[in-house]
Amino acid sequence: MSAADLLKKLPAAFNADAASGTTATIQFNCSTPMYTTIKDGACSVTDGQSDSADVTITMEDDDLVALMKGELNGMTAFMTGKLQIDGDLMLAQRMASFFDASKL
Repeated sequence: MSAADLLKKLPAAFNADAASGTTATIQFNCSTPMYTTIKDGACSVTDGQSDSADVTITMEDDDLVALMKGELNGMTAFMTGKLQIDGDLMLAQRMASFFDASKL
């Protein structure tokens, strides 16, 4: 599965209860840049670059897929350089809880 295919599944895997009260834009820089917007209990995914991302996640496609599916530990990926984060680090840490990995 490509990172783009996985990212397009995020709205279906979104857990509105876990993201309650969160308004954020998360930029994913991979082979096909995309961003997700979380607002008012909903999640949408858009192709391209966001002008106002709260956090930017930069990873290789395979690593991003493994991270989102829970097969790669985020802290390990960050410490080994597989994951680069720019912006709100706390949002990046909470992001995994916003999505049901079994639906990705």
